Amino acid sequence: MNEADALEIVQYAIWTVLLASGPAVVVAMLVGVSIALVQALTQVQEITLTFVPKIVAILLAVAFSGPFVGAQISSFTNVIFQRIQNGF
Repeated sequence: MNEADALEIVQYAIWTVLLASGPAVVVAMLVGVSIALVQALTQVQEITLTFVPKIVAILLAVAFSGPFVGAQISSFTNVIFQRIQNGF
């Protein structure tokens, strides 16, 4: 295994992490911005108003994007195992 192989594996690992965490992060960002906008418009500064909807939205996003995330992690695992089997 040379430096190019190691860099390729690290690049693929980072890409997998970004794809796997993407749905939850995007949903959290969208819900957070929309709640902040509602709070700014209504001047209601309730702490639980920010956390509860965001947690529910993230749980729903993780539940619905579970097969996609699992497929990405499975694909990465298969690539790593194939490289191990082939001796890098």
